[in-house]
Amino acid sequence: MAHTTVALLGTCDTKLEELLYLRSEILRSQNLRVILIDVGNKSCEHSAINISHGDLISRYSTSAEAGFTKKPEDNTRADMVRLISTCASSCVRELFHSSSISGIISIGGSSGTSLVATVMRDSLPIGFPKLIVSTMASGDISTFVGETDISMMYSVVDIAGSNSILHKILSNAAGAITGMSLSYQAHKEGNNTGVKEKKKVRVGVTMFGVTTPCVDEIRRHLEAHHGYEVYVFHATGAGGRAMERLVRENLLDAILDLTTSEIPDEIVGGVLTAGPNRLEAAAKAGIPQVVSVGACDMVNFGPRGSLPQRFAHRNIYEHNPSVTLVRTSEDECRKIGAFISEKLRENVKSPQLVQVWLPTGGISMIESPGGPYHDSAADEALFTAIEKGLEESGIGVKRDQRYINDPSFAVDIAEQLVEFVKRSEGRQ
Repeated sequence: MAHTTVALLGTCDTKLEELLYLRSEILRSQNLRVILIDVGNKSCEHSAINISHGDLISRYSTSAEAGFTKKPEDNTRADMVRLISTCASSCVRELFHSSSISGIISIGGSSGTSLVATVMRDSLPIGFPKLIVSTMASGDISTFVGETDISMMYSVVDIAGSNSILHKILSNAAGAITGMSLSYQAHKEGNNTGVKEKKKVRVGVTMFGVTTPCVDEIRRHLEAHHGYEVYVFHATGAGGRAMERLVRENLLDAILDLTTSEIPDEIVGGVLTAGPNRLEAAAKAGIPQVVSVGACDMVNFGPRGSLPQRFAHRNIYEHNPSVTLVRTSEDECRKIGAFISEKLRENVKSPQLVQVWLPTGGISMIESPGGPYHDSAADEALFTAIEKGLEESGIGVKRDQRYINDPSFAVDIAEQLVEFVKRSEGRQ
């Protein structure tokens, strides 16, 4: 069997002993090799280091690196971290594109974890094995993982010296990255056999609990009647960012953005925002895209006790003990509609492949007539803002009298996407 190579990133000036132990555990597998990359703050000399601190700077830095000068005394720790992060990202990206590595692993505390997580997020695609053993992994790791598939393992004890507990953790981590890397390489080799399979259309669909019936029907319809491969993204902030990242990485061919509820959170201040760039990727890519306003009637917060006082007088709904919802107002809905139309208008590459559907019978499970969030005036403000914002843009807007979770609505909106896919393929 050919050798498979794992990239091992670490700050050799502070964690060399631990890195060498992890390296030796990975090398227990006769089929694995290791490239040890030093991302430390200072130079470190050791025969096991394959790409040194100095190598990173000399090979991958530019004279324009932000705030960095050739005099060490003039550079802050933050300057060095930014420089090494940028250089290591270029290095790892080069290793990946040359098919030189099949997995990546690192160990670190807060600063080291932040640095290597940035490298992994910026340099490697979804699906490539990524593992970090970190002292930070038992807390909120969202800033490290982001919208990617980085695996985090808690070190239990600090990564500082040798002891039996840390050795057990690092041995397990070595086993994990060994298995992931060998599996990744095997799948990669299996896909290069020369046997061509018919490529399925890959569709991203956004979902929330209150739009699940519609998404389930969309997924069943696209899979059963058209043979599409459907990827469902939970609209929790990270879900929307992940979908848009996959669009940028050319891993999705079409988008049915049914549930745009991350936008209310961005505008009103909820906890599940996907950030200010939501709705940009598919429009810029020019791929078929059908957008709706599922769950735009709500802003998401945590447990009831965490709700900011400024929302105390609003229409509040406890979805479960961990999720409290606030009904969006007319003014907020107007802003949400303006955001949607502005993002599509300003970024659209192929307006003939984009359409917005407005289900006037209710935009979520709790917003249909008689539901606790039914508000015709707020809905109208949302719909009108989108229609006005997209006038003369070439992007179609369709009002539909049905409820968003009506099975027939799901089938028809799915068929609209299919029509756009056929059009983009030149079959219509």
